[in-house]
Amino acid sequence: MPGLRGYAGREGGRVLKRIGGPKGGQKLPFDPKAFLATENGGRSVYRYRKNQRLFSQGDPADAVFYIQSGKVKVTVVSEQGKEAVVAVLGPDEFCGEGCLIGQPRRLATAAAMAESEVMRLEKGAMIRTLHDEPAFSEMFVSHLLVRTSRVEEDLVDQLFNSSEKRLARALLLLANFGKESQPEPVIAKVTQETLAEMIGTTRSRVSHFMNKFRKLGLIEYNGHLEIHRSLLNVVLHEDPHINR
Repeated sequence: MPGLRGYAGREGGRVLKRIGGPKGGQKLPFDPKAFLATENGGRSVYRYRKNQRLFSQGDPADAVFYIQSGKVKVTVVSEQGKEAVVAVLGPDEFCGEGCLIGQPRRLATAAAMAESEVMRLEKGAMIRTLHDEPAFSEMFVSHLLVRTSRVEEDLVDQLFNSSEKRLARALLLLANFGKESQPEPVIAKVTQETLAEMIGTTRSRVSHFMNKFRKLGLIEYNGHLEIHRSLLNVVLHEDPHINR
């Protein structure tokens, strides 16, 4: 891969470190976390600046990306030029998996929302590891199942929920509520335009609801964004119920 000591590719980031494997030829038990934290055999770690692209829609699909820190926004642009945010991803999440099912070109654009450290796993290295390491395959399948569930929830959200409730859910997801790790009350700065693209409404509607949430004490919104757990009440109210 060209430019390993500078910036890789047209829009890639700077390589941070390169760490070799165990010495003496002795194979250690496979640790997915260690695998995704060190560079070796088709794995390189890069630092991306805010708004810098990991890949662009239409680029060759030749690698999977693993987010070590920061946040990454995934967007799609229609033939008419309309842009939509389809996902906001954080630490321990993958993107660009489409290359593993034969997608020749990227169907979306992925860009850092804040300074982020991301590992690039070349397609061949990713496929070999999935075949050879059951522990890594299990972790990756778990990621795909969680992502599929998130997509289904997003679809239900768009079909049945009001824009106010969609905004509340988007803010909670950005702040990491509902994940195993601790919530992040303060999230990276996100523009109202980005929030509008995420939930399929206008910036003016987002501004109206943000002011409403602030007046109700559900968020702090003054130069930075702090999400309070009480915002969950907006999402939980009138959730679809399953008849038993």
